[in-house]
Amino acid sequence: MELDIRSGIQTAIAFSALAALFLLWSGIRSIVTGYRLLYFRLRQERVASGWRRIGLSILLGGLAFVLLAWGEPVAYTYFPPSPTTTLSPTPSLSPTPSLSPTITLTPTITDTPSITDTPTITPTPFIPPAIEAGFESQVTPNPDAVFSPLTFGRGVQNFEAVNPGTVFSNPIRRIVAVYSYDKMLDGVQWTVLWYRDGELVHSQTAIWQGGTGGYGLVEWDPGEAAWLPGNYEVQMFVGMEWMVVGRFIVEGEPNTATPTLTATLTRTPTITRTPSRTPLPTSTMAPTRTPQPTDTRWPSPTP
Repeated sequence: MELDIRSGIQTAIAFSALAALFLLWSGIRSIVTGYRLLYFRLRQERVASGWRRIGLSILLGGLAFVLLAWGEPVAYTYFPPSPTTTLSPTPSLSPTPSLSPTITLTPTITDTPSITDTPTITPTPFIPPAIEAGFESQVTPNPDAVFSPLTFGRGVQNFEAVNPGTVFSNPIRRIVAVYSYDKMLDGVQWTVLWYRDGELVHSQTAIWQGGTGGYGLVEWDPGEAAWLPGNYEVQMFVGMEWMVVGRFIVEGEPNTATPTLTATLTRTPTITRTPSRTPLPTSTMAPTRTPQPTDTRWPSPTP
């Protein structure tokens, strides 16, 4: 039976409280019965025993209060918590879609229509071949490795998401996903894919060096202008097997940078002189007409 510090402290508090109540009840009863005895010595012993029980019950009650208030922090100072988390959630598999029953109308004289509802099938997460081609690890993942559900926030503090939620409004600088894990092996290939409305927008793949168990986080910080509104999905894989899927929504338009106008110098056009006009050619006198020859009379006939 494995018992962590938190469970041990809570068990000690419960036993101390129950013992204090029992001793208090027993002491009061011993005092009441002691006063009823006729013999002085027996009466004194019974009453003294009752007061001792009441005092012990007060001590146990104080011990329970001290354990409740300071027991766990003091224990952690001497026994730091191991990286193995106590939570070992098993990733839920996608349910196999089942077809809705066929609705058949009551047959009439001529036709018998049949309406069949087709369910929407959610595709199983997978690693794109382009990302798979960059894998470097040769270590076989542990089939018993588990990851907790992802918790999304705008930041992280002590492995807890800051302002956690599933709906975020612009402007957004970064989104952090916090999780716990167990039974991992160092050296396996670990991949995280970020999707927006079904389109891959960011990917991370590396060799796992986080130990067998503990807490971890992944984040994406593309800048405020890149957080477009839509439905986001984060898929986490160990080797080729997907381990956990988380979803969140971004609302509102992102902040866009205001363009800065840069003044450019424009040269002042110079005045181009108009070319001088080419003088028109002078007119040439038309040649005089050659006079036509005069009409020569034919010789008169000889008589």
